[in-house]
Amino acid sequence: MPPNDSEERKLPGSDERPTDVTTETLVADRSLGAVPVGWDADMAVTALYSAHYRSLVRLAVLLVRDVASAEEVVQDAFVAIHGAWRRLRDTDKALAYLRQSVVNRSRSVLRHRAVVERYAPKGLPDAPSAENGAIGELERTAVIEALRGLPTRQREALVLRYYGDLSEAEIANAMGISKGAVKSHTARGMAALRMALEQFS
Repeated sequence: MPPNDSEERKLPGSDERPTDVTTETLVADRSLGAVPVGWDADMAVTALYSAHYRSLVRLAVLLVRDVASAEEVVQDAFVAIHGAWRRLRDTDKALAYLRQSVVNRSRSVLRHRAVVERYAPKGLPDAPSAENGAIGELERTAVIEALRGLPTRQREALVLRYYGDLSEAEIANAMGISKGAVKSHTARGMAALRMALEQFS
């Protein structure tokens, strides 16, 4: 039963921790990047999921190019951070950990897909499924098509910068490279993107 208006709710950081993560708690921490002190894995990951699941899926869609794989990548990232919560040295960096996990898992999906496509028997193409309807509209745009043709690191850098709106430092952390390498991949990616888009015009 939810508490009455007259009942006083204990907030994280007070003498008692809440026994569940309520809507009010999540709203208070909607921009969650730092996790309140004292939250256990269930509470913290639930709050992170509520605040960042959709934006992480949007990033993953642009990296792996389909919604179902993107959702699986992000869900696996949340499962992983839940299991590793006690080992996190700095829980304030939980969102950065999630971003890096999404990027790494997206790379694994693409590597696996490349191997499967290389050795798969050639046959008639499958009819498009209803699940892919939403991404179908997105993939028809010239920008998405041009992004798909870029090398992996250039595509990751551009997606994290312009779709994820991350800083160079955050991109470097998510991709596991230096800020200088981020600048290089971004500049080369933009140049290649412009050339590709000119061919569509």
